[in-house]
Amino acid sequence: MSVLVDDDTRVVVQGITGGEGKFHAGQMIEYGTNVVAGAVPGKGGQEVNGVPVYDTVDQAAREEDADASVVFVPPAFAADAIFEALDSPVDLAVAITEGIPTQDMARVNKRLSEVDTRLIGPNCPGIITPGEAKLGILPGNIFESGNVGLVSRSGTLTYQVVSNLTERGIGQTTAIGIGGDPIIGTDFVDALRLFEDDPDTDAIVMCGEIGGEDEEEAATFIDDYVDTPVAGFIAGRTAPPGKRMGHAGAIVSGSGTGTAQSKIDALNDAGVPVGDTPEEVADHIESFL
Repeated sequence: MSVLVDDDTRVVVQGITGGEGKFHAGQMIEYGTNVVAGAVPGKGGQEVNGVPVYDTVDQAAREEDADASVVFVPPAFAADAIFEALDSPVDLAVAITEGIPTQDMARVNKRLSEVDTRLIGPNCPGIITPGEAKLGILPGNIFESGNVGLVSRSGTLTYQVVSNLTERGIGQTTAIGIGGDPIIGTDFVDALRLFEDDPDTDAIVMCGEIGGEDEEEAATFIDDYVDTPVAGFIAGRTAPPGKRMGHAGAIVSGSGTGTAQSKIDALNDAGVPVGDTPEEVADHIESFL
């Protein structure tokens, strides 16, 4: 089983005529993802990678019976692209774009509270259900179908942990890259709830990093609601206060919250072992199964 995407998911690629959109749409199709349409204003009637292009997401979704979109649109226009997806019939929008202004995402966040469409991202690698579908830029060859769910703020950490799991013969149900920006759609708690409710997910990996309090909130949720065993990893342990480390959300304020240690302590208190390395995370998962 899987969460959010599978081999029945029908995908619209927003920005498919651009370099990134065209390339990754091709990679998604090669993986087996059911990419049924592209959407680019003013480019309707074209065809890219054998996929018909429409002027709007709404038109593409209705004509091709699509239920998900992936956003490969430059930062200045990405918020409008997300709004377009939220106002269309799709159930899931995955925003890959990095560098969307925080003010734009604040407007998107308000709109999310008014619609049923789920957003993953922005500034994320996407989502993959191994052997069925990938929406985004994840390298499909390192994933293997199995019984471990994964949620991560970092694409690179996702790849490292998954490689260690796959090398040990431990496959994954679904992996979700939620993104590292200060304002995102789907967060740790959302993803944990999905995996907890999935009968085929027998263990969960949660990869966090410094900055914000999402991991602490996730630890509270795990303690209160999650029975599935969880192993964690927190990146940025050596980052100095006030220094941005990679993601826009990965900044420690110096107030004592948002640090690597505060997140590790919160997870440990919730019964979640936190690995010092991706290999140790795989050790913990192996011990659960």
